[in-house]
Amino acid sequence: MNENQSATKATATEEHEEENPQMNSLKNAFESISKTLSTALENRANVVMVRVNDASLQKLDMLIEAEITKSRSESAAFLITEGIKTNKELFTEIGKITEQIEALRVQLRQTVQINIKEKKVTNSGGER
Repeated sequence: MNENQSATKATATEEHEEENPQMNSLKNAFESISKTLSTALENRANVVMVRVNDASLQKLDMLIEAEITKSRSESAAFLITEGIKTNKELFTEIGKITEQIEALRVQLRQTVQINIKEKKVTNSGGER
């Protein structure tokens, strides 16, 4: 193929992509999935064993069949990452409430410890 044929082919491909918004949409979706997948697969040092129902397993396998992921593990990591991103506001709220719960637990432990110390002092003072 000479230079003119290569240039003509490239121009035809570009024109075809411009004329086909579905192709552009699919291309953008694929690029987005690729970026998300690479983020989901970074630093996967933690192992989580999980049981899923048949419908969920089918969705994991669909990602493999579509060659979006290479394994069920990658599929699960991808979907978990997407679920967390989609529910970012919910997880922010959960984080705030969890911090409040932890503060209350600390306060409760301190109250119990103070109460136990006071009881020891009271009981030891009366035994003399």
